[in-house]
Amino acid sequence: MNPRPQSGRWWWNVKAEKKKKQEEANLPVKTKIQREIIAWFWVGLVFLLINGTIGQARVIPSGSMENTLLIGDHLIMSRIGYDAGVPFTNWHVPLWRSPKRQQVIIFKPPFAPDTPDYVKRVIGLPGDTIDIHDGAVWINGQKLTEKYTTGASEPYDLHPPYKVPADCYFVMGDNRANSYDSRFWGCVPRKDIIGTPVMIYMSLNVSPEAWEPGQIRERFFAYANALLHPRVVRWSRIFRTF
Repeated sequence: MNPRPQSGRWWWNVKAEKKKKQEEANLPVKTKIQREIIAWFWVGLVFLLINGTIGQARVIPSGSMENTLLIGDHLIMSRIGYDAGVPFTNWHVPLWRSPKRQQVIIFKPPFAPDTPDYVKRVIGLPGDTIDIHDGAVWINGQKLTEKYTTGASEPYDLHPPYKVPADCYFVMGDNRANSYDSRFWGCVPRKDIIGTPVMIYMSLNVSPEAWEPGQIRERFFAYANALLHPRVVRWSRIFRTF
C-alpha cells in the first residue's frame, strides 16, 4: 500500500513559501538594490575567474594555420595549467603545463607582446635541433611526419641547424608558405604560452577583414549576415575538437 500523503506538512510548506515571498515583496527598495548588486558582483567575479584561468574565446584572422584552422573559425581556448591572466590587465602568470610536439598552442608573440595572440603548432621542444630541407622538417636528424601541412616547408630566414634554447619552443604554421613563425623571429619562451585550442564553436565564411583587430563594425555585419544567410556558416566545422 502507498503511504498516505502528509497533507499537514505540505500545507505548512505552502504557507512558509507564501510568507517568504510576502516578506521579500515588503523589503525596502534599497535592500532589494543591494541584493541585486551583490548577486551581480558574484556573477562578474566568477566570469572573470573563468575568463582568466580556465578558458577564453578566440577567432582566427589569418590563413597561416590552413587547413587545420580557417579564417573565421571561432575557438574555445583552454588556459588550464598553462597560464592565469589578471583581469583588465596584460599581466599573466605561467603555470605548470608544457606543450607537446605537434600540439597547437596560443601565445603572446615575443617580438610584439601587445599585439593579438598568435596560433601556431609546436614543432621543436627545448634542446631539439631543427633542420629544414627537401621541403620537410627534421628533428634531431629524423624527418618529422606531418600530415596536416599545406605546401612544402622552407627555412626562409632560419639558418639551420637551429638548436632550440632551454624553456623555449619552435613553432610553425600549418600553411608553410603563408606563416610568420619561428623561421623568421625565433622561438617562443614558455612564459608567453597562454593556452591551447579545445574546440571550434563557430565558423563563418565571410570577408577576412571582419576578424582583423579593431574592425568592430565589420564584425557586427558578419554576425548579422550569418543570421540572415546561414549558408555562410561552415556547419561541418562546428564542435570540431583538437
